[in-house]
Amino acid sequence: MSASTLERTARPRRSRTRSRTVNARPALALSTLKPNQYDLRPACASLVCPDCETWVPITGLQTRKPKLVPHDAGRAGKDAAVRCRLGSNRLITVDVTARKWEERLTDGNAQTAHRRRTTVRRKPKVEIAPAVSQIAAQKQAPADDERGDGRPLWLVRRNQWAATESAVRDADTRRAQLPGGDAPLGAPPVPFKTLRAQRPAR
Repeated sequence: MSASTLERTARPRRSRTRSRTVNARPALALSTLKPNQYDLRPACASLVCPDCETWVPITGLQTRKPKLVPHDAGRAGKDAAVRCRLGSNRLITVDVTARKWEERLTDGNAQTAHRRRTTVRRKPKVEIAPAVSQIAAQKQAPADDERGDGRPLWLVRRNQWAATESAVRDADTRRAQLPGGDAPLGAPPVPFKTLRAQRPAR
């Protein structure tokens, strides 16, 4: 194979062809395409090939069997010369009139001409909630009034306990003493010994 054949690019697409070859695939109906995907003007009848997605002329538009011309799947003179075998010589079913096509194309342009891009509304930034461990650390942290003039916390706590130790001892002693007076009527005496369950003798 010569070098010129390997370096050959896609050929220009002719608007008319005398080839009688017909693609075996079902005919492509124009109604299945969007109005901007085909052109029914006699001077430039063409459509976008669904297989290679390039504009291809329609030959024999006024005849009973219009079809796509044989074409390469690429831009003429730029891409590699790879024949579009699925779309070449495929029959076309013209089930849309030129007037109806122009109306649909005009309506589509009128609808899209007045469109405006939507304004992006930024969501307000929300502060990230602290983790459970961070909340616990904040609760365990000593308050400012507990920090005694730069002294360590353990020393401050020991001095506070020493100041209230005598009052706590007195409260415990009074709580352990029995109140004076008779015992309440209709109530069993308060046991002072630990009661343990015993099995009955057989």
